[in-house]
Formats: sequence, C-alpha cells, structure tokens
Amino acid sequence: MLRLLLLLLYIAPAVYCVTEVVQHPENKPYGLRKWVWVLIIVLVPLLGAAVWLYLKWATGSGGRPQRREPRAPDDDPEYLSWLRSQARRRRQRGEGDGPLSP
Repeated sequence: MLRLLLLLLYIAPAVYCVTEVVQHPENKPYGLRKWVWVLIIVLVPLLGAAVWLYLKWATGSGGRPQRREPRAPDDDPEYLSWLRSQARRRRQRGEGDGPLSP
C-alpha cells in the first residue's frame, strides 16, 4: 500500500502539470515551447513539475494572461455595434425590433 501511495505521489504531479502545459493558451509558456515542457516534466517528473508549478504561481496569474476584454456581451462594444446594425436592418426591412413588436 505504501508503494502505491509513493508511486501516486510521484506520478500525480507530473500528470497534472502535463495537462496544464497542454491546455495552456500560449504557444511558449514561460519561454519554452509546450513540447519542451512536456519532455522536462516526463523525464524529470518531480523537478519538472515543481518548476512548472513555481513559475505558474510566481507570475500571480496562474500562468494565464490577464483578461482585458469585456466579460459580458453587453459590455462588449463590438457586440453592441452588431446589435445596433441588426436593429437598423430590421427597421429598414419593415420588421419590428423583436419578436413581440407589432
């Protein structure tokens, strides 16, 4: 049972970090390509995983770029512009502004 637990403690961080690397939105997270990170984590599981986790938490954003665009559709200027153009087209065609308009 102890051997299984030790094996799990050896493999689990590596598996977690490999999935983090693969799902990372950038092509070169932390200056290295994804496949290089995967090789490092697979070949040196404890050290590679520790380095990845340290870099992820040291950046303060969890390794993900901070989101600067609007979070809701009604805050997005491009979406609001699209809605206005759709309403303008409906009015030009003689349709109402929505499904309940006469």
